[in-house]
Amino acid sequence: MSVPERSRGSSGADATVNAAALTRYTRVAQDSAQRVIASYSTSFGLATRLLAPRCRTAIASVYALVRVADEVVDGVGSAAGLTLPEQLTALRALEAEVDAAIASGFSTNLVVHAFAVAARASGIDASLTRPFFASMEMDLDPHDLDAAEQEAYVYGSAEVVGLMCLQVFLAGRTVPDADREVMTASARALGAAFQNVNFLRDLADDAARGRGYLPGEESGATATSASHAVVDEATKRLWVDRVDADVATARRGLALLPRDCRAGVGAALALFAELNRRIEATPADQLARRRISVPAPVKARLVAAVVLKEAPWRASS
Repeated sequence: MSVPERSRGSSGADATVNAAALTRYTRVAQDSAQRVIASYSTSFGLATRLLAPRCRTAIASVYALVRVADEVVDGVGSAAGLTLPEQLTALRALEAEVDAAIASGFSTNLVVHAFAVAARASGIDASLTRPFFASMEMDLDPHDLDAAEQEAYVYGSAEVVGLMCLQVFLAGRTVPDADREVMTASARALGAAFQNVNFLRDLADDAARGRGYLPGEESGATATSASHAVVDEATKRLWVDRVDADVATARRGLALLPRDCRAGVGAALALFAELNRRIEATPADQLARRRISVPAPVKARLVAAVVLKEAPWRASS
């Protein structure tokens, strides 16, 4: 096999060839990120397809990185034979790769490269990636979180992801400060709602990993659930209500988003609000025994309603 000749960068032709090669590499990286989202989340994948092309690829790239990092600490690393210290080393190496790629615009890791392209185009930086990786590290110290730890974990693992998405949606746009403040609060609330409803849905899986993410309220900031798998009816009610409040906050910012983003965000919001309703109707003692989900026909109905309301085929605003 021949070795490509090293470009000397001495002519316009060389620069054109190099630019085309980078474009192709980036496209392959973005395709790889899309495969990640398609394989891991039907709901999020469906919602992402409703976004405008200008932001669809970047959002998929953000999700793919988040998913890969989560897999390092959520069982894949362990299944591959990594000890907890080795998983931590792998996670920190991934974070270093992300930092370097955002700075340079290139990574040999396709998912990291796709994320870096999105980050550089939208202004995502270490102020958002650092808290995310800090939360991922918390998963390597499994225990029942108290209220303060839970708040920090949800901010880093989910709220900053909402803020990353908002950066993508608003890239290149001038937004009044008052509107940006509302959208920022809404993006954080949307991330928190998604994360906390997933905690309610995944009680059994988290218990098997020795994790408790849903503290009760009896002892204030130091409260923890009685055990990893136990969430009583009062604690379930507390978190269902909290998710409802976050959904309401998220909806206030939806109307301020560019029109070509609203259907995708609205669909995701509708799907998780419905999931929360189904969890509310499920006795607490069953949540640790079965995973609640939204049936495909119901998903289709909810998404169709959002699409008709938001009319994404209209001109962007």
